[in-house]
Amino acid sequence: MPTLELGPDETLRVLVPSTALAEAVEALSPRVRAHRFDPADGPPTGEAARAQVLVPQGGAALPDGVLDALPELRLVQLTSAGAEQFVGRLPEGVWLCNARGAHTPSTAEWAVAAMLAAQRGIPHFTREQDAGRWSPRTDHSMVGARVLMVGAGDIGRAIGRMLAGFDVELTWVARTAREGVHGFAELPQLLPHADVVVLIVPVTPQTTGMVDAAFLAAMADGALLVNAARGVVVDTGALLAELRSGRLRAALDVTDPEPLPAGHPLWSAPNLLLTPHVAGAVPGTDARAAAAVTGQLERVLAGEDLVNVVSEY
Repeated sequence: MPTLELGPDETLRVLVPSTALAEAVEALSPRVRAHRFDPADGPPTGEAARAQVLVPQGGAALPDGVLDALPELRLVQLTSAGAEQFVGRLPEGVWLCNARGAHTPSTAEWAVAAMLAAQRGIPHFTREQDAGRWSPRTDHSMVGARVLMVGAGDIGRAIGRMLAGFDVELTWVARTAREGVHGFAELPQLLPHADVVVLIVPVTPQTTGMVDAAFLAAMADGALLVNAARGVVVDTGALLAELRSGRLRAALDVTDPEPLPAGHPLWSAPNLLLTPHVAGAVPGTDARAAAAVTGQLERVLAGEDLVNVVSEY
């Protein structure tokens, strides 16, 4: 595993997006200097331009010129799990690490909440409540449902643990087949047998657009698609066609495009539960993300290996 080596008296300079994180970082050691960095202010200058570590705001891409202004940069430490904005775009010798685990409980919780709400028809009943109509109907259930989890990483496993109480029949799929986990190549055979399909994969060339018309056509009539990954994993036009036909249902926390512009057809699509990328927006997420940053910097100061290193896809 890689390390970020410092000289015995070398100052560790870190670019951070907030005052709170700057205080937490500088509390680690007198050797640490934190500099607030807002991309809107332009590339770093002065002492900030000597930073060895950059902590971007969320997983947002950096404006042109920022990386060029940081000749001593050695590590980009994300506060997000998603790293697609940085993979393959960093200079040689700069490591990329994510905040694995920081968003796990909240994202898993959203996925389970979305499944329950969609299966039990809660969006429909909420609209009926707003209209003052008493309109009972029978919907689906999570109890005993056949769930296909497309993604077997940290968040996917957390979702699986949370679903255990519903006696679901859980099938795992990932890029690489292994014991207990099917490979992506097996999806055409697995999709027709799932009541719920959950997407929790990273954005890679292989996963971008993987949920296309053929993928959706292979899903069973009435099945629910849950996207807790990224919007670009799903072909929006193909999904809209299935929703409008009434054959499939969906719950999305992410969309393509994002943010979803006013007037976009997804806003009025039937059979859709839609939230504005808020799966991680719960108390505690920021603290866990900050802990991922400070924990990484503690390893740097101690000369230990970096963790949560993101490999090239």
